Amino acid sequence: MPEDTLHRQNIVACIWDFDKTLINGYMQWPIFKHYGIDEQKFWNEVNALSELYKKQGQRLAPDIAYLNHILTYVRAGKFPHLNNALLRQLGAQLEFYQGLPLFFQTLKDLVAKNPAYSRFEIKLEHYIISTGLAEMIRGSAIAPLVETIYGCELIENPFPPDFNRQKEFEIQNALDSEVSQIGQLVDNTAKTRYIFEINKGTNKIDSIDVNSKIALSDRRVPINNMIYIADGPSDVPVFSVVRKSGGRTYAVYEPKNEKEFAQNDELRESGRVDHFGRADFREKSDTYMWLTTQVRKICERIVAESEQTLTRRVGMPPRHLHPEDQTLGNRTSQGEMFSGDAPQ
Repeated sequence: MPEDTLHRQNIVACIWDFDKTLINGYMQWPIFKHYGIDEQKFWNEVNALSELYKKQGQRLAPDIAYLNHILTYVRAGKFPHLNNALLRQLGAQLEFYQGLPLFFQTLKDLVAKNPAYSRFEIKLEHYIISTGLAEMIRGSAIAPLVETIYGCELIENPFPPDFNRQKEFEIQNALDSEVSQIGQLVDNTAKTRYIFEINKGTNKIDSIDVNSKIALSDRRVPINNMIYIADGPSDVPVFSVVRKSGGRTYAVYEPKNEKEFAQNDELRESGRVDHFGRADFREKSDTYMWLTTQVRKICERIVAESEQTLTRRVGMPPRHLHPEDQTLGNRTSQGEMFSGDAPQ
């Protein structure tokens, strides 16, 4: 660890995808259940949209299609009064893979309760970067254990034309509010942006822009202190960025799903991920043991680097001379020992 840095770089970051990584399937199912909408029908429509618009001479990015279609359902009255408060409420219905959210706390405790790690104030933080809806994740059982949630955001009650000329705005009844615009889009390529936000600490210091040039030694969470966990091929851009910079990457698959197993095995063989395993986070599962082992390895490295820095900065303490050190032959070494500056 460099001696003069903006941050101590003693943070370990576990960065998680959400859908099919922490939960089985996609998070939007409570919305369809709430409104009595056929979930598969909705996704079939979403998958057909890009080609239909293409035939009309229009382009639709696949990653924005589902958000637009949700808003279309709102305008058509099929999702009446869908707002951010309701999304957060529906997020509480999400069910996690076995061992979660307990495993998030287990990892935090593994670091916090180790005296050797506490000596250098090493801390573990969880982050979620998802192409799903951030408000639903914020309403889920895992949210209290997460440092920052990055996901798609929907805006309700957008400001009208000439809003900057108005002195007052009508107070909207929360029950009548509906989402009507996309506030933030997270796709699988844009996820890499948030890796660098965590890396540079822009989520902690607003004045630091993600595009700011910051020396590696001044970044809050070095990428080699990160572990990125996701479910497969769509996360290749992030896998590549994290692994190339010395971080760990891990892919999970739905237990008993041979197709997902094969996909993750291919990712390992191609060097995209360090390892992969079942989406089972219970104690002693392969995934549990691999991730806890990697967290310990990162912490041990931080401890070693911190001890080296401490030794360089503090120096060797004075010691009592033994009788054999008084011989004429040792005078030179004694002189060298005390030739430096006096302790400060």
